[in-house]
Amino acid sequence: MQFGAHVSSAGGIDTAIDRIEAIGGDCVQVFTQSPRMWRPTNHKPEAIERFKSRRAEAQIGGVVCHALYLCNLGSADSAIYEKSIAAMSATVDAAVAIEADGVIFHVGSHLGAGLDEAFERVIEALRRILERCTGPTYLLMENSAGAGGTIGRSLEELARLSDGLGHPERLGLCLDSCHLYASGYDVTDLDAVDALVGRVDELIGVDRLRALHVNDSKTPLGSNRDRHANILEGELGEGLGAFLSHPSFQQLSAYLEVEGTGDGPNADELRKVRELHDRWAEKRR
Repeated sequence: MQFGAHVSSAGGIDTAIDRIEAIGGDCVQVFTQSPRMWRPTNHKPEAIERFKSRRAEAQIGGVVCHALYLCNLGSADSAIYEKSIAAMSATVDAAVAIEADGVIFHVGSHLGAGLDEAFERVIEALRRILERCTGPTYLLMENSAGAGGTIGRSLEELARLSDGLGHPERLGLCLDSCHLYASGYDVTDLDAVDALVGRVDELIGVDRLRALHVNDSKTPLGSNRDRHANILEGELGEGLGAFLSHPSFQQLSAYLEVEGTGDGPNADELRKVRELHDRWAEKRR
C-alpha cells in the first residue's frame, strides 16, 4: 500500500510533488484550482511538464486530483448545475494533462428535492464529464458522510449511479474511512470491513475501487458528520487499522486529508498511519 496526502499546489501544480516528497509520501492528491472559486487555473505548460518529470524523479506512485467542493451534480439550479459540470470538466482536463490516475469527486446533494430527480441530473452530468477522461485518468466517486440531502451516503446509492450509466469503464470508486464510519459502517471491526468489501464487490466491483482516503473521525459511528481527525486521535483510533489492513486494499494508494498541526498532513501523520497499517497487517497474517 502506498501512503500519501492531500497537499497544496500553490505556486504551480508542480510544487505539489516537492511538498509530498518533503514529508515522505508515496502518492499525492491535489486541487487543480482554488477550492473556493469556480474559475479554473490556467496551468502553464512548463509546470505540467515539471510535474511529470518531478513525479518520476521523486518516485511518486499514485496521483489524484480532487474536484471542487462547490460542485453539486444533483442541483436543480441550472446555473449551479452547469457551473459544476464546467468545473469538474476543467479538473478532468488538468488531471489528464498531468497524467493523474483519477479525479475524486463528491456527487452533491438533492437539497430536499428528492433522490430520484437528482439521480437523473447526476447521471446526465457524469455522461458529459466522462467523455473527457483519457489516458490513465478515471472519475472516482467518493462516499459521503450522509449529512442532509447528500448523495452517495451508501454503497447502494453509488451503485445506482454506476448502474444508471451502464458501468462505464472510466467510472471508479474512492472509499473514505471517516465518511464510512460517519454514515454507519463500522470500519474498526474486521468482520464489518470484510462485509463492506464484499458488498462493494457485489454492487460495483472491487476492481473499480482505485483509491482510499484515510482519515480518523472526530464524530461517532453513524453521526452523519464529516469531521476528520488526525490518525489515532479520533473515534476510530487504533481500530482504523482494521480498514487499512484489508487484503483487497493492499495495492491501492491511500491519501490522508487530516489537519496535522493546522497546515494539513505532515511526516508524523504519515509515520503513524504506516505503523498502524503494519501492526494490523501482522495481525491478519
